[in-house]
Amino acid sequence: MGEAEMTAPSGAEELYRRSDGGDPPLVLLLGATGYIGGRLLPRLLNAGYRVRVLTRRPERAREFAASGAVEVVTGDATDPGAVRRAMEGVAYAYHLVHSMTGERDFRRIDRLIARNVARAAADAGVRRLVYLGGLSPRTGQLSAHLASRREVGEILLRSGVPVLVLQAGVVIGSGSASFEMVRHLTEVLPVMPAPRWVRNRIQPIAIRDVLHYLLRALRLAPEVKGAFDIGGPDVLRYDQMMNGYARLAGLPRRRIWALPVLTPRLASHWVGLVTPVPGSLARPLVESLQHDCVMRDHRIDAVIAPPPGGLTTYKKALRLALGRIEVDRVETSWADATVARAPSDPLPSDPDWAGRAVYTDVRVVETSASPEALWRVVSGIGGENGWYSTPVLWALRGWGDRVFGGVGLRRGRRSRTEVRVGDAIDFWRVEAYEPQKLLRLRAEMRLPGLAWLDLSCEAAPRTRYRQRAVFFPRGLSGRLYWFAVLPFHGLVFSGMARRIVAIAESEDAGRPLAN
Repeated sequence: MGEAEMTAPSGAEELYRRSDGGDPPLVLLLGATGYIGGRLLPRLLNAGYRVRVLTRRPERAREFAASGAVEVVTGDATDPGAVRRAMEGVAYAYHLVHSMTGERDFRRIDRLIARNVARAAADAGVRRLVYLGGLSPRTGQLSAHLASRREVGEILLRSGVPVLVLQAGVVIGSGSASFEMVRHLTEVLPVMPAPRWVRNRIQPIAIRDVLHYLLRALRLAPEVKGAFDIGGPDVLRYDQMMNGYARLAGLPRRRIWALPVLTPRLASHWVGLVTPVPGSLARPLVESLQHDCVMRDHRIDAVIAPPPGGLTTYKKALRLALGRIEVDRVETSWADATVARAPSDPLPSDPDWAGRAVYTDVRVVETSASPEALWRVVSGIGGENGWYSTPVLWALRGWGDRVFGGVGLRRGRRSRTEVRVGDAIDFWRVEAYEPQKLLRLRAEMRLPGLAWLDLSCEAAPRTRYRQRAVFFPRGLSGRLYWFAVLPFHGLVFSGMARRIVAIAESEDAGRPLAN
């Protein structure tokens, strides 16, 4: 499988290149750090557009801004003023922000953002607004999340701006939450009791086809507006999707028993324990499968023709996803999205700690390893490599986090070798990354406080590895938590520092040491 096949569409194809002359139009991309937005952004640049992103954490968009064609506006989409500033001078806008969490007020937040976007787009005279919603069942009551997506689409359609609402079902691609659910459920459970929804019909769509429709939307005439269903060529049951993956992965056929007793809440907890997708994200995905969910019609074909060569089959979408994983070229992951209730503020500078309760654990080890060898080990932490010490304790901490609704350790990493700001690494988030110098991780596990882990490398006069854990406790429970885990720090953190240095030294000496 070639690189061109795996990355299509690139956006540079004539089919997607902007057709108007003059200066490149400005596109506002809301949701640029999410799974789909992160893939759409470079393709918009390839198609000849300038891009502006609105983000609460500008450091996550820093690598995009380095190109000079991406403008970063700091702000929150729930703030009308921030959305208005971001929309100034914009020709086209994408709304790819969804509250895919179990938060109680997610519908209110979605509604607020939609109204902000609709007003700002109308005031700015935007030529085209594109929203990616969800396929809805033909009959039956909508789940809360699908109902919210439909409401958002209706709010945008009333804005007076030419709006295209694309309604997609299950998205299959490397790193997508739906793909990871299918993949891990199939690999882990050869015999599986499952909810009744495994017998419902759904219409998956490959991520490349979603990008095709999103890119082509900017080439439409202003009079084209409304909501359109999009989907792949296959209509399948969920159990057929799982066994389709099993065949491709060389696994025996999975035996699946549909049970009437598993509610969406119970099923989401079960999915959260078996797969890397946490229960808070699994629940809206599970709820969307409660009824048959297929395209009502194919009106989209008269507006946007299918991609050259036709829509991607489910089998090919799986093959492409597995191919990208095999060569470690996963562009974006479901884990790129912000975790609900996780700390979002960056680590304060040391002088800002004055007057605050803070606990630290610092380990410094000098080594004969080269800085390059040491950094290879540091930047490969987490995921398949683990945390270089006491794997049982790390596994127990991850399991406990999943039980209490956290993301746990099984979230892994987007790439085995590459690190970028905003990446998820198990139950941490990369907050700062300076190659050969610093890897700062912000905790996203359930904690009675805020925590960070700094891993740094100093090159002179002798290579030195420095590791610092920082914890800001929240109330009495936070203080009790720190002292309860303190005895384990001697095992976990000191062992981690020694092991990282030992692996780096062995690799420098040409004797790889097992992790």
